[in-house]
Amino acid sequence: MTSDAESGPPSGNGTVGVSGPTRSLWLGLLALSSAAAGASLILTGTVALIFNGWVGVFSSSFGGLLVMAFFAISLLIGHFVGRNNPSGAIGLFVATYFVKVIGFAVVLFALGAPEWLHGRWFLIGAVVAVVVWQAAEIYGFSRARLQIYNDPQPDRGTPDV
Repeated sequence: MTSDAESGPPSGNGTVGVSGPTRSLWLGLLALSSAAAGASLILTGTVALIFNGWVGVFSSSFGGLLVMAFFAISLLIGHFVGRNNPSGAIGLFVATYFVKVIGFAVVLFALGAPEWLHGRWFLIGAVVAVVVWQAAEIYGFSRARLQIYNDPQPDRGTPDV
């Protein structure tokens, strides 16, 4: 029976499909966020090329790619640990966050800034990558289908009413 208020095909007696949980949440978020941040870095690099030439492009790309690597590590850990131990993934996220912050800081301080690095475009590329990556992750999480409860199992002892 169809409603007069809405146009469309008439409803039938067919079964409605079940939508289960998202298969690979973390890898999907990684792909979505990487694509969005990569596209934003191309746009940022184009602007940097206009204002400061190839030095600006390399600097903004380096800042953005460093941010992307930082966030990608977390999503990969979520993928590999979250499948077998979902509740332990959060603890591992926190632990790896501190390792990443200290590790990246040590690497950046030990290597120092290369001579070709333009500080302003490095910062702009990093900030653009952070904002776009986080926005893409939020969007990806909002579209994810997470199963919170187990599906009810029919009671085999009582007849269906």
